[in-house]
Amino acid sequence: MQLEIGQVYEGTVTGITQYGAFVEVHPADSERVTGMVHISEIADTFVKDIHDFLHESDTVQVRMIGVNPQGKISFSLRQAAEKPAAEESPKQQAPRPKRREAPRPRVYEPKPVIPQSEMSFEDKLLHFKQASEEKICDLKRGSERRGGSRSRRS
Repeated sequence: MQLEIGQVYEGTVTGITQYGAFVEVHPADSERVTGMVHISEIADTFVKDIHDFLHESDTVQVRMIGVNPQGKISFSLRQAAEKPAAEESPKQQAPRPKRREAPRPRVYEPKPVIPQSEMSFEDKLLHFKQASEEKICDLKRGSERRGGSRSRRS
């Protein structure tokens, strides 16, 4: 019996390197076969050190994910831990977000004009400061559009 891609096998970790772990599987009616579990196939989380997840002589469940042209076998611990789609419990649908109401159109509402004679000194001063700030901003925008400073000719 040969190994089949997609099947889950039980194996023993025989060696650990910085890029993966070597696992020896012994399927029924067949000789022992060694393959490698790449570091990216060990867990769903980031694996900085393989020793945090595996140790030599650990017994693990691996899924065969491929064979390269040189005959090297690739295993995955991560995929072996996942349940097949048929065994998964039906996913519960997340509650739908409430439908947002359409934004109301913006309507221009001018500020009520207070005659200058009825304004207090503080109101007049505030009005003057706002108007002068707007004029200064307009002047700055105009000078920036022209390309900044200009040199004088002598």
